[in-house]
Amino acid sequence: MKVNYYPGCTLKTKAKNLEEAAIASMKILGVELDEIDRWNCCGAVYSLADDDLIHKVAPVRNLIRSKEHGGDKLVTLCSMCYNTLARANLLMKDNTEQRDTINRFMDDEIDYFGEVEVLHLLKFLKDEVGMDKLREKVKLPLKDLKVAPYYGCTLQRPREVGIEPVGSYELMTEFLEALGATVVDFPGSSLCCGSYQTLGNPEAAGEVASRIINMAADAGADALATSCPLCEFNLGKNQSALIEHKKIAAGVPTLYFTQLMAIALGLDPEVCHFELNDSGAVELLKSKNYPT
Repeated sequence: MKVNYYPGCTLKTKAKNLEEAAIASMKILGVELDEIDRWNCCGAVYSLADDDLIHKVAPVRNLIRSKEHGGDKLVTLCSMCYNTLARANLLMKDNTEQRDTINRFMDDEIDYFGEVEVLHLLKFLKDEVGMDKLREKVKLPLKDLKVAPYYGCTLQRPREVGIEPVGSYELMTEFLEALGATVVDFPGSSLCCGSYQTLGNPEAAGEVASRIINMAADAGADALATSCPLCEFNLGKNQSALIEHKKIAAGVPTLYFTQLMAIALGLDPEVCHFELNDSGAVELLKSKNYPT
C-alpha cells in the first residue's frame, strides 16, 4: 500500500526521530509513506482571523501538491501540521467564497476543492492498517513500559478536525496496547504544553510543562508519548532545566509514538535517532533493556 505523505519542516531537521522511525515502521506494516513533491511549510499555526486568507495559502498549496501527486489521502505525523492542513482543507470544502478567493489568488496552481482527506498517522493506522496487524508484527513488546498518551492542543481541537473528542484517547491507547505497553491514564493528556510561549514567555511555558510532567509522574508513568515536536521540546528537552530549577521532582521522558512503534517492531535503533531526545529517554530505555 502506498499513501501520500506530508513531512513538514521540523521532521527534516530537529524531529528526524519522529519521521524516520515512522517511515521504517510503516514499511514493516506494508505501507509506503510516499512524500509529495515540492511541499512547503504548512504555516505551523492556523490563523484564527476570518479575513486572513494569505496565511491559508501555504497549507492549501500542500493540499494541491497532494492532489497532483495522485490519491485521495494525505498522511502526516506532526500534530501541528495535521491541524493546520486539516483546518485549511475544511475551509476549502465548506467555504465557497473563501475557496474561490484562494483559488483565484493562486492563479498558477490548479483549483482545489477539498478533494484530499487529511489523516494523522494514528488514525491511518487504526482505519487503514488495523491495530491487529500492528500487534501481529510486534517483536519486542513494550511490556515493561508504563506510557501516558499526550495529545496536547492540536490533535483534538477544534472538534471538526480532531482525531477524536477531547477527553477520549482511544486511538493512542489502542496503539500503545498493541505495542504491549501499559497505558497510564492521567489528567494532563489534552493540556497545552506551553506552545510558543517557550519563546516569548519561557517562565510561563515552564510552569505549564512542569504541571503536566508532575501529573504524569503522580500517575505512575514511565514516559509520555506524543506526536508534536513543540510538545516534545517543551516537555522533553526542557526537562533537565525544569529539574535543575526544581519545577519537577523527577523526569518523565518524552518519546515520539513512532519511536515506540519502531522499538516494538524490532527495528534498528538508529532509525529512532535517540540522540535527538532528552538524555532521560535513553536512560529509561536502557534501564528497561530496550535497544538504544
